[in-house]
Amino acid sequence: MTESASYIFHADNLDRTAHLAVSLARYFEPGTVITLDGDLGAGKTAFSQAVARAIGVQHVVNSPTFTIIKEYEGNHLPFYHMDVYRLSQEEADELGLDEYFYGEGVTLVEWSSLIVDLLPPDRLSISIEHAGETERVFRLIPHGQPYVRWCTELKENGTLL
Repeated sequence: MTESASYIFHADNLDRTAHLAVSLARYFEPGTVITLDGDLGAGKTAFSQAVARAIGVQHVVNSPTFTIIKEYEGNHLPFYHMDVYRLSQEEADELGLDEYFYGEGVTLVEWSSLIVDLLPPDRLSISIEHAGETERVFRLIPHGQPYVRWCTELKENGTLL
């Protein structure tokens, strides 16, 4: 697959992280897949929590490191939060992740680079990098037409660089 252009979002606090989540959530539809990568402590779970709040999840959202997948009900769409850090590619393959990826909700996969061969071709890949004590740089790479449109529109309205 040819890599798309990347888009940048700077967050200097959690409110800015939430702003990105809310901006993206306006586009969510059944089958949305967001992949999330970054070092330990980069803010993957904080971003996941912001996405959950943006779609109306009322429950506490924490990292599903040991349970692998947690399911939540949002206002209009279910939210499937995955953390595949402890899985091998073979173990992940046996979990039937396609049911989530092509299901009725929004799927967010932390540590997705560990299962890249199992990911759907259409998705929004986000990597988070430290840029200071509280600052983070989000690099968004859209794969597939809907995600390209989202990023293009968010760049046009000044949300993304």
